Amino acid sequence: MRIKAQDALFCLVDVQDKLYPHVTNKDEIERNLITLVKGLKVLSLPFIVNEQYKKGIGETIPSLKELVQEYPHFEKTTFSCCQNEPTMDAIKAAEKKVVIVAGIETHVCVLQTCIDLLEAGLEVVLVTDCCTSRKQNDTDMAIKRLVQAGVIPTTYESLLFELTLNAKNPCFKEISSLVK
Repeated sequence: MRIKAQDALFCLVDVQDKLYPHVTNKDEIERNLITLVKGLKVLSLPFIVNEQYKKGIGETIPSLKELVQEYPHFEKTTFSCCQNEPTMDAIKAAEKKVVIVAGIETHVCVLQTCIDLLEAGLEVVLVTDCCTSRKQNDTDMAIKRLVQAGVIPTTYESLLFELTLNAKNPCFKEISSLVK
């Protein structure tokens, strides 16, 4: 299945400041997430930002918070974003058939969100180099499980170029400069 910008919505899952220092590959993941978010903004995709129990886990990390502040934010206590009624209402209201997912932790909130999105009949794209957990094995096993469940795995660079479609797209130069 080709992923098309006009069919897609981006769901950022729980990239929060009190948990983030404890995840693996945090510096690389942060750089990747920043590039992904900037690219998806260039391509004008709608966003949904989720934050798990902000009182305990904090807000979206500062480097991403400034990039996503204009998008709808949903606080939740459920692990799956989809089990939070306002979040699921926003996903349905967007009327997109593809949900692109990235965030933390891969084996808990990301995994449960993706499974629920699949069960809701949506196509789910997991940006694997924009997801992490405290333990690498948890990330690896969650990605394997999600792929077996039907989630489409990709990387941020591959996704951005797929959404751009070709070098004649007015966004191409900006996307190209972001991934260099």
